[in-house]
Amino acid sequence: MLKSMCARTSSLTIAIALSAGLAGCGSAPVQVGQVSSTRIADYGQSDYSAKEDTDYILRPSDVINVTVFREPDLSVAGLPVGSDGVISLPLIGAIKAEGLTARGLSEKITQKLSVDVLRNPSVAVNVVQFGSHLVTVEGSVEKPGMYPFRPGTRLSGAISLASGPSRVAKLKEVAVFRQTSEGTFIAKFDYAAVRAGTMLDPVMQPNDRIVVGTSGLSQFWQDLLKTLPALALFTQI
Repeated sequence: MLKSMCARTSSLTIAIALSAGLAGCGSAPVQVGQVSSTRIADYGQSDYSAKEDTDYILRPSDVINVTVFREPDLSVAGLPVGSDGVISLPLIGAIKAEGLTARGLSEKITQKLSVDVLRNPSVAVNVVQFGSHLVTVEGSVEKPGMYPFRPGTRLSGAISLASGPSRVAKLKEVAVFRQTSEGTFIAKFDYAAVRAGTMLDPVMQPNDRIVVGTSGLSQFWQDLLKTLPALALFTQI
């Protein structure tokens, strides 16, 4: 009888210990109040925005509708921005759309139509598909893969697209790789702190690559990440 009780007590102790261990790996106290969005200059965050851009900039693979009011023959629906950043419109020809806002492109089209085509044209441009916005989520997540996302999606939202981290994910070791005109940058985040609201939840950019738990990376990347503080420090590599 005593041996049976001891066995049950031992099993219960192990179960509690395991539960506590899992909880320690995957959770953190939620901070009540304003979520941290502080950018720390000493950690290279000065140029890293936590806010969604108010004016969306068109990129290749985005799809737009161009409406010229009272001119259906000049209007085009479902028009993709080419890999060269150019679109083609009736009577106008090729126009560079990449790098412009929807309003900026509509003004550019209006200006071109005003030259020997229409008198006082009225043009509207709407983005109907953010085809340029793809994020790769891999590592210790339930459903690794490449996912489309809407502008303004944050790290937490991107990981949710992959059905969240696995039960054994090392949440303190989340790497974000980002391609820029200056090269590839890497950042390290403590995802448990992000979920708790005590660390910046960064806005994702097109073609970001997220690795949850760095054990899936090569030894080179694992060694590099160990040298970075978990403070959203973007480092050029």
